[in-house]
Amino acid sequence: MEPLYEGKAKRLYQTDEAEILRMEFKDEATAFNAEKKAVFESKGHLNKAITLLLYRMLEEKGVKTHLAADGDEVNLMVKKVEILMVEVIVRNVAAGSFSKRLGVAEGTPFKQPIVEFSYKSDELGDPLINDDYAREMGLATEAECAELKEKALIVNEVLKEFFLKVGLRLIDFKIEFGRLNSGEIVLADEVSPDTCRLWDVETGKKLDKDRFRQDLGNVMEGYQEVLRRIEESGELNS
Repeated sequence: MEPLYEGKAKRLYQTDEAEILRMEFKDEATAFNAEKKAVFESKGHLNKAITLLLYRMLEEKGVKTHLAADGDEVNLMVKKVEILMVEVIVRNVAAGSFSKRLGVAEGTPFKQPIVEFSYKSDELGDPLINDDYAREMGLATEAECAELKEKALIVNEVLKEFFLKVGLRLIDFKIEFGRLNSGEIVLADEVSPDTCRLWDVETGKKLDKDRFRQDLGNVMEGYQEVLRRIEESGELNS
């Protein structure tokens, strides 16, 4: 079956139900706008398992997602949405491109979370935009931009509190949102070490995609450690 959509980390397939898609997590890893590539056995499985558990936890906390049901080792069943072309980044601590752009030392905590928008475009390298850009480009209305920021900050508080309980510090993350047929905007795509920076609270060890970006080695071991801690948290329903 040909996918409806194939991105750098996932494929989407139509199912027998018109409003339900199958989202397959790939083993491919990319960084720096796909300039760096690799394949890691079990990456798709790990990101799928982590996303499923975190989506369920977020749903329990009142955050609506496009999750419909579990699929198999590398697939989730998700509600069909129209993805908003505005990616939302929430930063609790300076790292990555923020530190490079502004010369702020990595690891510097912020007094309050910083929310950024970027234009979802691989060809342009996902450039940073603001509410005015989004409005004039027809990506989102002012009200929708405010809603995205509000929802992202709620996701941040839920995830930050949860990860802290399992000994992980949520440095920053990127999320996407989509519109259901009803027009409601819900969390979509994934929440995983591909999209979140997660550091061990005690040691500062990076357990996310930076292990690949920065050639730190043991990339999948980091992802496995994140999954293990989530599974052993005792707070998530199976």
